[in-house]
Amino acid sequence: MTNKKTHHKADRRGVVVVMVAVLMVPLLAMVAFAVDYGYLLKVRTDLQRTADVAVLAAVQNLIPAADGTQDLDSVRSTLRQYATSNTDNSFQVFDSDIEIGRYDPATIYSKVSLLNTGTFDTVRVTVRYDGIVNSRVSLFFSRVLGINSAAVTATATAVLQKASTIDPGADILPFVIPQDVWNAHNQGDSWSIYGDGKMTDLAGNTIPGNWGTVDIGNTSNSTAEISDQILDGLRQSDLDALYADGRIPQSTHIDGNSAAWMQGDPGLPSGMKGAVQAVHGTTRLVPIYDALAGPLVGNNVEIKVVGWGVVEVVTSNWGGAHNTYVTIQKAYTYDGDLRPNSDLSDTTNVIENAFTSPVLVE
Repeated sequence: MTNKKTHHKADRRGVVVVMVAVLMVPLLAMVAFAVDYGYLLKVRTDLQRTADVAVLAAVQNLIPAADGTQDLDSVRSTLRQYATSNTDNSFQVFDSDIEIGRYDPATIYSKVSLLNTGTFDTVRVTVRYDGIVNSRVSLFFSRVLGINSAAVTATATAVLQKASTIDPGADILPFVIPQDVWNAHNQGDSWSIYGDGKMTDLAGNTIPGNWGTVDIGNTSNSTAEISDQILDGLRQSDLDALYADGRIPQSTHIDGNSAAWMQGDPGLPSGMKGAVQAVHGTTRLVPIYDALAGPLVGNNVEIKVVGWGVVEVVTSNWGGAHNTYVTIQKAYTYDGDLRPNSDLSDTTNVIENAFTSPVLVE
């Protein structure tokens, strides 16, 4: 006679075998999905890193040349170079996946819109393994389910930040330019400033306004100190002196678009000849003023500096008050070591055409 307990145990073993057989397919599918999903996440992370590195490198090529032109082909070439160096030499980026423009400040912290006007400052790229640009990503265990590959894409956007402060080490030209004269000139325009305080355009016509040196630091700066600033840039001791005198609210920097009263003198002392000649062909940050106070002749003129601009020191001549002049050009770019404006949506608190480090925004 058959033992009933033995019979029931055999039945249970049979049921377990059937259940295992039934569940094996979904279990294997889950394992396959988990393994391949983890692999795709790694590929996606690596691809995003490639996009980030490529746009950060490429956007720096948007800094304009001396004549204001921007080499967009160089931007694309640099982007592809960094993309392939982070993947392999066969990796492709289509022109249609590279967007270059000027970011719309109103959209910088949402979906960034690119404008096709002005100086371009933004690069966006989409890199793809999608079977159109590059081969899709091959899978492993998912093949048993008939899924052989998957598409992976990544997008990155980088912008050139604008400077908002003048920090120690910044290349400055401690002369002042009237705000109306500055605003009346376009990028690339040149004009001359004479030692007698007069300004002329390149045709020799007199431009209204005063010109002179400004004491960015101690009041009554000597010609030697001004020459040192021209050659060596803004010093921490200059900031300390301005702060101690109550002319700036902090000793760490000068705000690029905040008013600050500084002392200055009309004219161009011949003692700075060597320093000015040494910086011919270089770009400098120059203070812009909108008001004068105190005596307008002699020393100790009070000058209300309301902003800073970028100029190139083109040339100079030194031959007495009426024959001493410095020719400057409203420049396209200064890319020295400056502090960026932390709010990319604010286009007012920036120094025109003074670029700093690039940053990812998407």
